[in-house]
Amino acid sequence: MRAQMSAKKDESPGVRMVAQNRKARHRYHIEQTWEAGIALRGTEVKSLRAGQASLSESYAEIHAGEVYINNFHIPPYEQGNRFNVDATRQRKLLLHKREIKKLVGAVTQKGYTLVPLRVYFRGQRAKVEIALARGKKEYDKRQDIKERESRREMDRARKSLKVRKSEG
Repeated sequence: MRAQMSAKKDESPGVRMVAQNRKARHRYHIEQTWEAGIALRGTEVKSLRAGQASLSESYAEIHAGEVYINNFHIPPYEQGNRFNVDATRQRKLLLHKREIKKLVGAVTQKGYTLVPLRVYFRGQRAKVEIALARGKKEYDKRQDIKERESRREMDRARKSLKVRKSEG
C-alpha cells in the first residue's frame, strides 16, 4: 500500500506540480491517498509539461478491474498535429492489482468515492494522487471555515506580539 502524506511529496526533489484540485479538500473528508501513474497518448505529456491541466470536476471510477479518471482536462498541445486527442477523454490509471482490490472494497461502501487531488511529475513520469473520500455535509464545511479563520486570527495576533517585542 502506498498511502502517503502529501506534504512529504512536496518536499522531495524531482517532484513538479502540474495541477491541483483545491476544492476536493473542502468538499470531502480524505480517508486515504494513493499514487498512480497515468496512461497518456500522443502530445498529452507535452501539454502536461507546459502546466496545462485542470482537475476541477474530475473523478475516478472502477470498471472491469481497472481504474479510470474522467473529466480530467488536458488541452490539446498547441504545436501538435492531427495526433492530438480529445481533451477530456477517459484515461487509465496505473495501479497494482492488490491496490485496485482495496479500492473496490472501499468504494462499494456507501458514501465513498475516488477523487483525484493533484497531478505532478516524479522524475520523468506523470503521476496522479487519488484519494478515497467521503462527502462532507454543509455543517462540516462551515466548521472547517470557522477553524481556518480562527487559526488566521491567532497567527495575526502572534505576529503582532513578535513585532511589539522586537520594537520594545
